[in-house]
Amino acid sequence: MPNRRAHDHLTDHNWMLEIEGVTQGAFSEVSGLDSETEVIEYQDGNDLILRKRPGRTKYSNITLKRGYINNTELWDWRKAVMDGKIERKSGSVILAGDEGSEILRYNFFEAWPAKWKGFSLNGKGNSALTEEIEMVIERLERG
Repeated sequence: MPNRRAHDHLTDHNWMLEIEGVTQGAFSEVSGLDSETEVIEYQDGNDLILRKRPGRTKYSNITLKRGYINNTELWDWRKAVMDGKIERKSGSVILAGDEGSEILRYNFFEAWPAKWKGFSLNGKGNSALTEEIEMVIERLERG
């Protein structure tokens, strides 16, 4: 029997990420799952009220963080973009319940890596190496 009730808040630690064609991930953090619609203000003639209409919707870039692993799969995808060969991929961020079953997902479309950030090195440190990849997306849906 699961420990979660239908009205309990979800936690931020039980999630999975799927990216089309990417087999190794193990990401520790994902951010940027948001959208914003432009507000277009207008006024008709002698109308004393400023009217507002929705304009275009834009989506934030999704940033993924993970501990550095010796695998070039994401780097190769980023390198292809730098070489002018954009390969767009779809994917999902999946929130899971206590037993690992899917509760909900956010699907993103037409993603490609616009930025890669490598690790910092410190001769006195003992922290795990981390890397980030920032993906541009064209659309986000709750599935």
